Amino acid sequence: MDGKTQVVEAIKKALPDVNQEDIESKIERPKDNKNGDYAFPTFFLAKIKHQAPQMIAADLVKEIDQSGFENVVVAGPYINFFLNKAQIAAGILSDIITDPENYGNANLGNGGNVPIDMSSPNIAKPMSMGHLRSTVIGNSLANILTKVNYNPIKINHLGDWGTQFGKLMAAYKMWGSEEEVKADPINTLQKYYVRFHQEDKENPALDDDARAWFRKLEDGDEEATYLWKWFRSESLKLFMKIYDLLGIDFDSYNGEAFYNDKMDEVVQMLEDKGLLQESKGAEIVDLEKYNLNPALIKKTDGATLYITRDLAAAIYRKRTYNFVQSLYVVGNEQQNHFKQLKAVLKEMGFDWSDDIHHIPFGLITQGGRKLSTREGRVILLENVLDDAINLARKQIAEKNPDLKNADEVAKQVGVGAVVFHDLKNERLNNFDFNLEEVVRFEGETGPYVQYANARAQSILRKAGNPDLTNVNMELGDADAWEVIKMLGQFGETVQRASREYEPSVIAKYSLQLAKGFNQYYAHTKILVDDDEKLARLALVTAVSDVLKSSLSLLGVQAPDEM
Repeated sequence: MDGKTQVVEAIKKALPDVNQEDIESKIERPKDNKNGDYAFPTFFLAKIKHQAPQMIAADLVKEIDQSGFENVVVAGPYINFFLNKAQIAAGILSDIITDPENYGNANLGNGGNVPIDMSSPNIAKPMSMGHLRSTVIGNSLANILTKVNYNPIKINHLGDWGTQFGKLMAAYKMWGSEEEVKADPINTLQKYYVRFHQEDKENPALDDDARAWFRKLEDGDEEATYLWKWFRSESLKLFMKIYDLLGIDFDSYNGEAFYNDKMDEVVQMLEDKGLLQESKGAEIVDLEKYNLNPALIKKTDGATLYITRDLAAAIYRKRTYNFVQSLYVVGNEQQNHFKQLKAVLKEMGFDWSDDIHHIPFGLITQGGRKLSTREGRVILLENVLDDAINLARKQIAEKNPDLKNADEVAKQVGVGAVVFHDLKNERLNNFDFNLEEVVRFEGETGPYVQYANARAQSILRKAGNPDLTNVNMELGDADAWEVIKMLGQFGETVQRASREYEPSVIAKYSLQLAKGFNQYYAHTKILVDDDEKLARLALVTAVSDVLKSSLSLLGVQAPDEM
């Protein structure tokens, strides 16, 4: 049993009429260790008991069974609990070492399906740093939800349809060559796309050309369909190279085009329910009662829009996966779109729209400026990952020139640094990207956490990797206790990250644990032969196990040597 659970159970026995969840939500961790390991404030009981909180605390402490604690004391309106350090330490270390893979697991999801709409790059455009956030946040959420027993389904909703294909086809027919595209597909197509946008400012007739090509594609024209399939397959090859580097896979690549034959049913359902209204030749759903602008379902020319496609996708996913939650990891600027999506589904009578959650995130900027594909101001993700690997390789060569498989480790460290840096930022925050800061081995970085794990593994190798399964793991010293308390908080941290859809909770925890372990290592001679040596090695093993689990939840690898 972890310390917090022990405190909750002791209070619950003394307060049988109070809901356990209420007790649990009130437990605090004192900032100063002198005030105990956990504190229970009694203010909320004043209304129930009609007494001053100080009096309630003084009476309540007499009712609490204190046998499992070092001490339980009253401090004004608070009851402070001092845990039995050696006993708790032995329990936590034993739990981790016995089953490291499952330590911190919980059953919040009962195996329920959770589709996660994530990554979703546009075909015929290179993946930029702008695509990183949706990809790594979505992947980390899938890992975290698995840990608390949901069944995530990672969906790469590719941008493989829309008027941009008309623009690209028009540009290719005007300025392109098959030879040039085959030599360097994505960068060449990107060049055509940027040129189109530059030239259509001076020549708006180009937009008519683009619309005509997209109409051909929608009508199944042979040449347009051939070009679309070619652009799509070339794009996927490059995307897969990047996903392999990131160590991310998907359960579905059903993009926008997949829903082409599923939108007529949606429009018919809206008509049957009397929800479609005409407005200036277009067809809309009025959402005034939700304080939202009308949802535009069909343009004046009969073309469907993103929301029509997303309605079809939502209904398809509910029918296919019978989800308990459905997540959309999409930028913050799309908040209004998802409010409209949920409102239209609600109007259609689908109460499961309440289970749809938009997981917004902020922007990555460079020099404070937003990245833009259309303007040609792009930082290519593949280049960033390659540069990060080279920076990591350079630092590894300086620190550990004899390291075996240095290239593989450099990849794990470089890619891991980029992923960790993204995820340590609270997802709604914008952040500026500076690669040299990201791949540092010191400070609040991924390599710092990876290095703490490698240090722990080095200690265990020096000790001969002893068998620790039946060892007395009681450690009561203050330095060890600070680390053990952090280890005991892992499960709670995972649950919080899953509830808040916030991977930064895990990233910050891993930094705190790495820092705590490094302080312990600096103050404690771990390999001294005495009665507590094996218990100290158990602590080192447990730290390594939990750091690896934390990094794994973020989608970051943990090399044993660096």
